Amino acid sequence: MAFGAFSSGAAPGVATVQEGPRRKSRVALFLLLPGIAYLALFFLVPLISLLLTSFMAPREFGDIGQFDYAFRWENYVKVVETYLPHILRSFGYAAIATVLALIIGYPLAYFIGVNLRRFPLVQALALVLVIAPFFISFLLRTLAWKQIFADEGPVVGALNALSLMGPGDHITGTPAAVVFGLTYMFIPFMTLPIYTSLERLDLRYVEAGGDLYASPWTTFRTVTLPLSMPGVVSGTLLTFIPASGDYINASRDFLGSTETAMIGNVVETNFLILQNYPAAAALSIILMATILILVGAYVRKSGTEDLV
Repeated sequence: MAFGAFSSGAAPGVATVQEGPRRKSRVALFLLLPGIAYLALFFLVPLISLLLTSFMAPREFGDIGQFDYAFRWENYVKVVETYLPHILRSFGYAAIATVLALIIGYPLAYFIGVNLRRFPLVQALALVLVIAPFFISFLLRTLAWKQIFADEGPVVGALNALSLMGPGDHITGTPAAVVFGLTYMFIPFMTLPIYTSLERLDLRYVEAGGDLYASPWTTFRTVTLPLSMPGVVSGTLLTFIPASGDYINASRDFLGSTETAMIGNVVETNFLILQNYPAAAALSIILMATILILVGAYVRKSGTEDLV
């Protein structure tokens, strides 16, 4: 009887303990529902629609821009054959701009996050100067550089006066101008994550390297750089991914020309002008898939899988 009473009395307690995690999981799921619905509505549904569009076939006897749903995988083969130079050019420009942004952004972030740590007001002012370009429209900044690099602008005039450019040479419409524009636009995206990592850096590690008779370069290579790698990886991703799909700087209306067109310009042309929606969708899917593969390989190589 005593054993039976003990068992019957313990059962409600056990049930209460088991119901606790279930109740918490239901509450957590309820709190996640708005975010899940948002992602499903504004990310998953457009992605599925884009994927279905990429396989569409031209409507028989239809007008331009009229397509039917099908499984026409030849669309991918055709766009790769037609626009392979644009695809390679896009990732080439983005890679060069990312490296240049890292070369410029890391010393800037180090100066603000480490050297100015003892001067909070100056450090805050320097951060404001880094973020200041965000307060001006992306298009306005690009147009400003177009005017600066124009044939009648001050840069070309100074180079001609120094006999560094020929009469028929240009700056706008060249790969150098496009890469410059990409680098300039995304330097803040590279600098801020690196600054965040360096600002949390414990300077006692750096001092310990000096106490162990390590040279400044050895201390930087073995202490500072590894501890700032999360910021470097984040800044690289924030720069390379949007730069790969950029179509403003490479446009002939801004810093580029038809010879510098990137994959974003091709998508814009096929979608808005040619009304070749399957080609534009297929190029978009190829761009996303390639970026995912490259980013996954880069994150795995850098040893920072926890960032994704």
